[in-house]
Amino acid sequence: MGIHAYFVSDLHLSAADEERTRLFVQFLSRLGTELPCSDLFLLGDIFDLWLGDYRYFQDRYASIISEIQRLIKLGIKVRYFEGNHDLYLKKFWGDQLGVEVHSGPLNLSLGPWRLRLEHGDQMDPHDRGYIFLRWLLRTAVMKVVANTLPEAVLVNVGKHASQSSRKYTSQLKSQDPATARAKMQTHAKQVHADEPFDLLIAGHLHVREDQSIHGPTGSYRLVNLGWWVDQPAAFVLTETEGHWLPLPQGSAVGKRGERET
Repeated sequence: MGIHAYFVSDLHLSAADEERTRLFVQFLSRLGTELPCSDLFLLGDIFDLWLGDYRYFQDRYASIISEIQRLIKLGIKVRYFEGNHDLYLKKFWGDQLGVEVHSGPLNLSLGPWRLRLEHGDQMDPHDRGYIFLRWLLRTAVMKVVANTLPEAVLVNVGKHASQSSRKYTSQLKSQDPATARAKMQTHAKQVHADEPFDLLIAGHLHVREDQSIHGPTGSYRLVNLGWWVDQPAAFVLTETEGHWLPLPQGSAVGKRGERET
């Protein structure tokens, strides 16, 4: 079959019966059936809130979990990169489901491609408020707390943490698309100098971007996946090319002008 890898991020799913969730389940159901698939990359903020291995989240998104289990049984490699709304995934997604979980950026080779993959929430080193929050949420103490709190308390705390994440990321995400793209380009240039790649694929900024860059350290492609309220789509990578797969957008997917972060 060769390489048929799919990349998605920033769905911000918040309920089992919302249109975006149904659309995502429909997309997953096509993988390995009508759409050949070797790899699925979830680049963070798939859910508006998911913490740890609590039954609350497992029951809420059982349809998604069922599809992920089906993909893994088919031999499809699934990787999940934690975002700023989905954290502490290793215990359930990793240990129980068999998904490969990453808490930060990753450079890897996939077929002929050298990839740099990340959620994208570390692209702006000057966003000190969020950088501190990101560090705090990933400390050992917070991980223990997140996995031992009573479920009702954890969900309530998680909702407040999600709101705090919005507060600390709103300044960057409210910038005009040109400014956001400039920050992506600066980040790509810096990390490419450290370890060259063919493609950098990220999310978080909610601005869809796809451009080829020719710089002093070589040529590469920068892809930002955007967010599903604006344009539900997956980025698809084969052995010879990378292209977009638009997904049908129902009237309830979201309203333009909503600024989830």
